[in-house]
Amino acid sequence: MALVTTTEMFKKAYHGGYAVGAFNVNNMEIVQGITEAAGELKSPVILQVSKGARAYANHTYLVKLVEAAVIENPDIPIALHLDHGDSFELCKSCIDGGFTSVMIDASSKSFEDNIAVTKQVVEYAHAHGVVVEAELGTLAGIEDEVVVESGHESYTRPEEVEEFVDRTGCDSLAIAIGTSHGAYKFTPDQCTRNADGILVPPPLRFDVLEECMKRLPEFPIVLHGSSSVPQEFVKMVNQYGGNMPDAVGIPEEQLRKAAELAVCKINIDSDIRLAMTGNIRKYMAEHPDHFDPRQYLKPARQAVKDMVAHKIVNVLGSNGKA
Repeated sequence: MALVTTTEMFKKAYHGGYAVGAFNVNNMEIVQGITEAAGELKSPVILQVSKGARAYANHTYLVKLVEAAVIENPDIPIALHLDHGDSFELCKSCIDGGFTSVMIDASSKSFEDNIAVTKQVVEYAHAHGVVVEAELGTLAGIEDEVVVESGHESYTRPEEVEEFVDRTGCDSLAIAIGTSHGAYKFTPDQCTRNADGILVPPPLRFDVLEECMKRLPEFPIVLHGSSSVPQEFVKMVNQYGGNMPDAVGIPEEQLRKAAELAVCKINIDSDIRLAMTGNIRKYMAEHPDHFDPRQYLKPARQAVKDMVAHKIVNVLGSNGKA
């Protein structure tokens, strides 16, 4: 099976009450861990590459790693997606370079400018058999080059979504309902604390999601910034020399609810990073005499695989849907 677009993935997910996981990739071990989990669980999967990942690993290396994963996992659909493309030129480069899906994120611009840039990308992408994700509303947090300070985020306005989709022709739409980028999604002042002293974030705005669903029937919705920041890995990082106070994410039960509605794609990155980093720190502390990267990257790769398997089964519900 060759790389696919997300069109059929999203159609099946929408009507099946599940979401497809979009996991950010930066190196071989991450690609392997994600696709091994998806392959064993017979789940469709989206491997997404950010502008920062291309700068770090090189476009060609990443594409070839993903193509190798397709060869190794011929029974599951795999899409290669550009995450947070910030210009027509970047999107064009990825379209020309083998990606099957791109995101143009012009959400920081005015409504009219967002439409103009998105439409330009859509026209080029569709002419080359590639699908386009766009965004309305802005998420707080930090992810690679995407930086929005807390207090400057804005929820998606449901009354704008129909016009936006009609005028741009985009294939899916990322909306802002209270998710946030990175591992520090909310300040302590925005949260409450449970009996164990753990920060509890404000609930997602399902009213915004449901109103968008009404206005865009059977149209795939995307959630960015949807890592849950598992506290066991935050503790592991901190136990072995890290310093991550008050890192908190989106509760998994809320993401599962979103997946049962119109959300067909859920982006997950920070949870993979935490699982990898926690296990590498632990391995280094327990084996100070080891220096072979294969020694500490092997458990890190397994941690990615275990994390993705957990998300597929317990959050996305996409297992067995390939």
